[in-house]
Amino acid sequence: MDKDTIKENIVAAIKTVMDPEIPADIYELGLIYTIDIDDTGKVLIEMTLTSPMCPVADSMPMEVQEKVIAVEGVTDIDLRVVFDPPWDKSKMSDEALLLLDMF
Repeated sequence: MDKDTIKENIVAAIKTVMDPEIPADIYELGLIYTIDIDDTGKVLIEMTLTSPMCPVADSMPMEVQEKVIAVEGVTDIDLRVVFDPPWDKSKMSDEALLLLDMF
């Protein structure tokens, strides 16, 4: 399977992870900063949270890791939670902004 297909499947898996406080998935909210896949299927994901005090700071990254490792072609995952740059609503997709009536 090629990297583009694996990445599409990773994004689809991540889109099933919902933010508990905002009714949108974390991908559309812009919480995923990086998805890199090497030739062996190891995936690097850099993600953030809407706030360092997010109530799911422990469980959400674990949920992302579980969903991504289940994607065909993924052999390993290095998931990093980062807070630089800080998240703000400018990172949200148009779909999320429309859904949340924030245009």
